[in-house]
Amino acid sequence: MTFKEAFFNSPGPKTKKEAGMLYLKGLMMGAADIVPGVSGGTIALISGIYANLLAAIGSFDLKAIKLLATFKIKDFISQVHLRFLVILLAGIGTAVVSLARIMHFLLTEQPVYTWSAFFGLILASTLILGKQIKWDGLAGFTFVVGLGLAFMLVGLIPKTTPEVWWFIIFAGMIAICAMILPGISGSFLLLILGKYQYITGALRDPFNADSLAIIGLFIIGAVLGITGFSRVLTWTLSRYEMITMAFLTGLMTGSLRKVWPYKEVLETKIIRGKIHILREENFLPTLDQGLAVALSIMIVSFAVVYFLEKQVKPQIKTQPQE
Repeated sequence: MTFKEAFFNSPGPKTKKEAGMLYLKGLMMGAADIVPGVSGGTIALISGIYANLLAAIGSFDLKAIKLLATFKIKDFISQVHLRFLVILLAGIGTAVVSLARIMHFLLTEQPVYTWSAFFGLILASTLILGKQIKWDGLAGFTFVVGLGLAFMLVGLIPKTTPEVWWFIIFAGMIAICAMILPGISGSFLLLILGKYQYITGALRDPFNADSLAIIGLFIIGAVLGITGFSRVLTWTLSRYEMITMAFLTGLMTGSLRKVWPYKEVLETKIIRGKIHILREENFLPTLDQGLAVALSIMIVSFAVVYFLEKQVKPQIKTQPQE
C-alpha cells in the first residue's frame, strides 16, 4: 500500500464535488470562529457534518498513537480520518488567515454595525439550537443555569491577562474546545480571556518571528484541547444529549449581553501603546438613522443563518452518518 492509497483509504469525501462542499463548509466554520459570538460548531451542526467532525477527531485514539509510535505510518494514515480533516482544516485555515485582518479593521472602525451583525447571527443560532431540544423541567433548569453563568461571565472583563507561553497554550485549548461546541464561540472566549486582539494581531502578520511563536503556541494548545475535549463531548451528548444542549443554548443566550452593539466605555487603560477596555455598560440607543442601519444589519444577519438552517436541517448525532 502506497501513501497515496493509504490517504484515500481513510474516511472522507469520495468525489471531487463532495471534497469541494466539505472545503466550503470549512470556510464557513473558519469564518464563524474568527467572529466573536458565532460558533464554528454551530456551522458544522447546521451544515450536516457535526457527527462526522466528532468521529474524525475521535479517530486519533490509542490505537492510532501506537501505529504512529511504531512507525506504521501508512496504517496510521488509513485509520484516522485524515482525508476528511485535511480538507476541512484547509477551508478553516483559509478563512481564518484571510478574514483576520478584515475583522480587526471592522471591530476598530465600525464597532456598532459589526456587533449588530454578530448579534443577529448569534440570536438566530440560539433559536436554531433551541428548536432541537425536547424541553422539560430538567432541560429548562439547565438552560437557566447556562444563561445565568454566561450572563455573569461576559460581564467580567479582565484588566490584564499574561502574554506568557503557558497562557497562550491555555487560550488555544479553551478556544478550540468552543469550535466543536454548537453554541459557544472560540473567538468569544478569547475576548473573555483578553486575547482576541492579541491572537488576531499575530494572524495579521503570520510570517513575523514573534507572530510565528504566538501562533505555534496557540496551535499546541488547540491540539491538546481538541483531542481531549472531543471525547468528553461525545460521551456527554451520547448519554445526556438534551440536557447538554439545553445548557449550551443557555450559555449562548446569556452571551448576547456581550455582543449587544451599544456600549458605554466606563474605564480604559493604555497597555503597550494600545487602549484596552476594562469596563463597559450596555445602553439602549436613541432613534436615529444609525439605529435603523444597525437594526437592518441585525435582521439581515439573522435571516442569513435562518435561511442556511432551512437548507440543511440540523441533527445532533454522536455517530457519523454512513
